[in-house]
Amino acid sequence: MNVPELPILYPLKFELNLHELLWGGGRLRSFKGLPTKPDDKIGESWEISAVPGKESVVSNGVFQGETLNDLIAKYGDMLLGKTVVSLYKDKFPLLIKFIDAVDDLSVQVHPNDQLAQERHGCFGKTEMWYVMDAMPNANLYCGFNSPISKYEYQKRIEDNSICEVLQKHSVSKGDVFFIPAGRVHAICGGSLIAEVQQSSDVTYRIYDYGRLDLNGQPRTLHTDLAVDAIDYSVSDSNKTAYERKLNKPVCVAECPFFTVKLLEINRGFHRKLFKYDSFIVYMCLQGNCTIEVLSTKGYDRNSKPEITKISLTTGNSCLIPASVADVMIVPDNLAGTTNLLEVYIDNKHFNK
Repeated sequence: MNVPELPILYPLKFELNLHELLWGGGRLRSFKGLPTKPDDKIGESWEISAVPGKESVVSNGVFQGETLNDLIAKYGDMLLGKTVVSLYKDKFPLLIKFIDAVDDLSVQVHPNDQLAQERHGCFGKTEMWYVMDAMPNANLYCGFNSPISKYEYQKRIEDNSICEVLQKHSVSKGDVFFIPAGRVHAICGGSLIAEVQQSSDVTYRIYDYGRLDLNGQPRTLHTDLAVDAIDYSVSDSNKTAYERKLNKPVCVAECPFFTVKLLEINRGFHRKLFKYDSFIVYMCLQGNCTIEVLSTKGYDRNSKPEITKISLTTGNSCLIPASVADVMIVPDNLAGTTNLLEVYIDNKHFNK
């Protein structure tokens, strides 16, 4: 795809996209370096989203004020990557979030692609969590602790005992959990989490502790819809084991829907990622850095984007277009460590 008449793509930053939720709190504003507000209930920051009505809006450069979907329509594979476009057409396939759980989230499950398409005309939802911080005794639910049947599921929903058959995990900073569609799960109070998921807002809530919503009404449950969405088997791979390494990318989640790597760096770090044929997302978990464009692909070799470098601070994220996937990441404080999650779609799962 050749678009010489359009401005050259560059690293994109986005406007705030905060969501008030029953179980949210006040940590996301402070995490992002923003003034806090009393009685805040911000549960999620949608860092990069193409969900209709909740789309990300560009905040820097000549594209300021345009939505992510606007740019996809104009640039196609130069923004997303050829493999991504061949798979998802004009749809941005991921939803990137930060989550502040002061209280417990509902016990829930998400449908897979086939079921979500049949019922809702959208993607399913496989996701992963990286625990950025956790209060003492914080925990979460992920998967069953013993196999159950559909009949037992329904009986435990009726008598409010579903949590008794869920795996309960204590959590601490740096923990990673992979949640494929169909796996029952719940983030519990006390965790600050980075979440990478398929671009879907479909959730089947199966248990909510009898709570009322922000308007004082009982929260809707989707126990019947969940019956055919749940994977009733037991998995021993709910929590991901990995080895932390300084100045070396460490893969913490990989599936056809996304690859997520942890970067812990204290020096300039070159990432030439054209080979993945995908956009790249950086989520800054700790520290500040500068991301500098070294080269572009698909443009005249002498051409340069309007913006060749951006600053990325703790609690914020950016999108590197597929045609700009050759960058240098430089920590602002070389005496410290800058930690980021690097997210993309690896074409090795499809180009065989």
